[in-house]
Amino acid sequence: MKILDFFKGLFKSREPPQDRYYFSSAPFLFGKSISGAKVNEMTAMRVSAVYACVRILAESIVALPLHVYKYKEGGGKERDVNHPLYFLLHDAPNNDMTSFIFREVLMTHFLLHGNCYAYIQRENSGRVARLYPLMLENMKIERDDNNEVVYQYTPTAREGQFQKSATITLRRHEVLHIPALGFDGIQGFSPIAMARNAIGVAIATEEFGAKFFENGARPSGILKHAGVIKDPSKLRDSWNAAYGGTGNTGKVAVLEEGMTYESISIPPNDAQFLDTRKFQLSEIARIFRVPPHMLADLEKATFSNIEQQSLEFIKFSLNPWIIRWEQGLNKSLMTGNERGKYFVKFNVDGLMRGDYQSRMQGYAIGRQNGWLSANDIREMEDLNSISEADGGNYYLVNGNFTKLKDAGAAYEKGGEDNG
Repeated sequence: MKILDFFKGLFKSREPPQDRYYFSSAPFLFGKSISGAKVNEMTAMRVSAVYACVRILAESIVALPLHVYKYKEGGGKERDVNHPLYFLLHDAPNNDMTSFIFREVLMTHFLLHGNCYAYIQRENSGRVARLYPLMLENMKIERDDNNEVVYQYTPTAREGQFQKSATITLRRHEVLHIPALGFDGIQGFSPIAMARNAIGVAIATEEFGAKFFENGARPSGILKHAGVIKDPSKLRDSWNAAYGGTGNTGKVAVLEEGMTYESISIPPNDAQFLDTRKFQLSEIARIFRVPPHMLADLEKATFSNIEQQSLEFIKFSLNPWIIRWEQGLNKSLMTGNERGKYFVKFNVDGLMRGDYQSRMQGYAIGRQNGWLSANDIREMEDLNSISEADGGNYYLVNGNFTKLKDAGAAYEKGGEDNG
């Protein structure tokens, strides 16, 4: 019976979700990687490939226009610039930052920590008045006595939206929380923690290269002497002073008293140094699902496939993040009365436009088949509209097209008239 009670306590289905910061000292998440390099969010960002991936994904997402739409009664949707959320999401969520900066901060948190949080300041009516990003290291998620998720947050002195620095309890309606991939659907994994060893190899390889060039004496070796040296440390220091460092690379060494020098280092080519660095770039690109050509690795990029790779980046890399953002914003920011009437959506048409010739061919097909007007096309190309009198809103169709059930009707009518 005691064993059964033990397992019941061990596998509670409603345990409070744990924030990844409270596991930071655990060996399977943070700390040193197998390569020996210390890996966390800040050390990972010092790797150029990680920094580039985070920047590419963050800037690609936040550069997309973000609009509020409402459903039309007869069907379809239209942009609602008068909705209170429109200005907050499109222009400025608070007095300190623009929409671009706000979303860029949250997206960076997303990519490095697997979660992003923002404080929702609401009016008495329940509508959103301001949005402020929250720092992840100060956040802890728990459950209250009613089994509801609550957020325990300790603000810093720089966060002006909170007056006290003591820990405060925030409810669900006060926090915009969008988790990334995770086990419980509440807390997301940190990609940096999950890929700790792969990033650790990149850090260790970079440190090895830096140390190699720092020790420019090609690299360390052994000074041999047939006799006994009275002060070996003095000899070693004088050797490093004369031939150590990149500034002394290539100098001719002068050896005295029958002394010989034997190199014991492994050349970078023998250690496959460059190949390792190139592989780690691909490894990090794989973690963030960024095409290598966007990291300036053009080894496998050609004129025939680079556009297709860019489209795949939009579909398979950006699109999941876009959906997370849209659903998270709609769930947290829309009031109960607004859901089903309004929604938030990114405009990705600009990314999917393709080259000029492909766009023109697509417009021609839409125009000839009657589902695009001249003004529809001009709006997508950011051109001024044509007036109604000039036919800007006309939808045209090829006159040769007819319904299948009407095929031959005109012929039969003509035959009757002739009879």
